[in-house]
Amino acid sequence: MAGIMALFTAASAHAESAHAIAMYGDPALPPDFVSLPYANPDAPKGGRITFGATGGFDTLNPFARKGSTPWHYRYWATESLMGRSLDEPFTLYGLLAESIEVPEDRSWVEFTLNPAAKFSDGSPVTVEDVIWSYETLGTEGHARYRGFWQQVSKIETTGPGKVRLSFASDNRELALIAGLRPILKKSQWDGKDFANSGLSEAPISSSAYVLSEYEPNRFFTMKRNPDYWGRDLPFRNGTQNADELRVELFGDGTVMFEAFKAGELSTYREYNANLWENAYDFPRVQNGDVEKSEISHQKPTGITGLALNTRNAPLADWRVREALMLAFNFEYINETITGGQQQRIASYFSGSSLGLIPGAATGKTEALLAPYSRELITGTLKGYQPPTSDGSLRNRKNLRKAVKMLQEAGCVVTDGALHCNSDQPVTLRVLIRQADQQTKSIIDIYGQALERLGISLAVDVVDNAQFVERETAYDFDVIPIRRALSLSPGNEQYLYWGSAGVDQPGTRNLPGIDSPAVDAMIDTMLSARSSEDFQAAARALDRLLTAGRYVIPIWQYDSAYIAHVKELKYPDYIPIYGDKETYFLPDVWWVEAE
Repeated sequence: MAGIMALFTAASAHAESAHAIAMYGDPALPPDFVSLPYANPDAPKGGRITFGATGGFDTLNPFARKGSTPWHYRYWATESLMGRSLDEPFTLYGLLAESIEVPEDRSWVEFTLNPAAKFSDGSPVTVEDVIWSYETLGTEGHARYRGFWQQVSKIETTGPGKVRLSFASDNRELALIAGLRPILKKSQWDGKDFANSGLSEAPISSSAYVLSEYEPNRFFTMKRNPDYWGRDLPFRNGTQNADELRVELFGDGTVMFEAFKAGELSTYREYNANLWENAYDFPRVQNGDVEKSEISHQKPTGITGLALNTRNAPLADWRVREALMLAFNFEYINETITGGQQQRIASYFSGSSLGLIPGAATGKTEALLAPYSRELITGTLKGYQPPTSDGSLRNRKNLRKAVKMLQEAGCVVTDGALHCNSDQPVTLRVLIRQADQQTKSIIDIYGQALERLGISLAVDVVDNAQFVERETAYDFDVIPIRRALSLSPGNEQYLYWGSAGVDQPGTRNLPGIDSPAVDAMIDTMLSARSSEDFQAAARALDRLLTAGRYVIPIWQYDSAYIAHVKELKYPDYIPIYGDKETYFLPDVWWVEAE
C-alpha cells in the first residue's frame, strides 16, 4: 500500500492542477489575480460600438468549411476552455475551464470545467459538449481546426467535469492549442447539417455576446447577454464593456471611410501612414468629436505583401521569383502610396528576438539548417534581404538583374512577350478583392515594370464570395497576403507554410510552400524544451521563408492607427501585443457617457 501511494504521489507531482499554463516558464499572474494587467476593472458598462468592414457574409457558422463571415464574428461569437493574455508571449488562463493539468512531457492535457459555465440559452456547458466540439471541428470544421485534431490520439472524460486529450506527437504546444478551440452546444446540431448550415442557424455558444439581428451583406449586431455566466471571472474583469457591437458592411473602403467621417461608425483603422497624417483633418476631428490614437506593440513584423503561387509554372522556379522581387520597385511604390513613411518588412519575424540575424547563419541556427544544405535556396545560409532600388520610376539597375535571372531560368523574350520553357507567353493572374483599393494601386505601378520584362498581368477584381472561393482553391498566381505573427509561433505555422497545404484546399499556405526544411523547423520549434532552442528554430524558419522569395514584402505596421469617437476610451497600460485586432478593441475599450 505504501508503495502504491508513493507511486501515486510521484505521478501527481508531475501533473498538478493549475489556474494557467505558459509555453515556457510560469504564468505571470497568480491564482488570485484580480484582472488582466491591461484591463480597467473600473471600466463602465454600456453603450454601442459600431465598426465598419468591407465585403459581406453568406453564413452564420464561422467554424464550418463553407462560406465566409466578417472576421469579427468568429471571435465575438464563441468561447474556449482557456483565454489568452496579450501581455505574455503564450500564456493561457482559465475561462470555461477552471483549471488545467499537464504532465512534464505534455503528452496529454486535462481540463476541469467551471461548474458555473453556461451557454447563452442557460444550459450548462458539459464534457459531452467539449468532446463533440473537438470531434466535429476536427472532422467537419474549417481547415484551421483539422490539423490539431489529427494530432489527438484520444479524447475522454476522466471524472465529473473533466476531459483529457492525449497527443500522438511530441508537440509541447498542443496542450495550449487545445485550450483555445471553440466550444459549441452539441444538442443544437442534433439532426442538422453542421458543415452546410449557412444562414439557417447561428451556433449557440457561452460567450458574452449573442447575435441579435442581421441582414446579409449589410450589417450584423451582437448584444451582451445580461445573464452571461462569466461576467465575474478575473479574466473577464474590465473587459467586454459595451452592451452592443455592430458591424456595418461596405463594398468599398473609400465609402466606409466617408461613413466614418459622417459619424455612422464609432471607429476606423488606418493602414496608410501618409493618409493618417494628411487625411484626418475633417470637421469632426477639428471639433474634437473624433480622436486619433496610435498604439504600439512588441510583436514581429509578420509578413504583408504579394504571395507568389509556386504551384504554378514558372513561379515554381526561385529565379523567376527573384526576378519578380527585383522588378517590384518598393521605394518608388512606398513613396507614391504612403509618402515613404512606412518601413519595409525585412523578414517574417523581424523586429523581434525570433527574427533572423543578418549575414551568415551561425550556431544552433546553422546546425539546424545544415542537414538540408543541398536543397536550400541561394541566400538561406549566407543571408538574403529583399532588393532595394534607387527610388526612381525606371528602376533600371534592378530590371537588368531581373532579366539576367530570367535568362538563367531559361526564359526568353519573343515578340515582346516572355516565354519560360513554354509556347505560351507568361501571364500572371492577380486576384484582388473589390474593396482592396491599396493593392489595386500597387498592382497598377508594378504592372508597368513587369511589362518591360515581357510579363503580362491579368488582374481579377472580384467580390468577397468569389475571392474566398478562389483563394480556397488556390486559383491565382499572385494574391495579397497578410500573416500577423506572434512572439510564440507554433502549430499555426503548419497551416501557413506546411507542405500539407500544397494540395489540401483551404489552408493558409497561399504560396504553396513545399519544403522538408520548413516542415522540420516547425517540428523543432514545437518540440523545443528551452527558449534558446525555440529561438534558433524560429530564426532558421525565418531564413527559409525569406530566402525562398515566396512573398514580395511591402511595409510593416509598427503601430495601430485608430481613429475613434471621443466617447471611446482604452486603458493607459498597453500589453506587449499592443492592439491585437481580434481582442484589444473592443475587449478592453469602453464607452464613456457624456
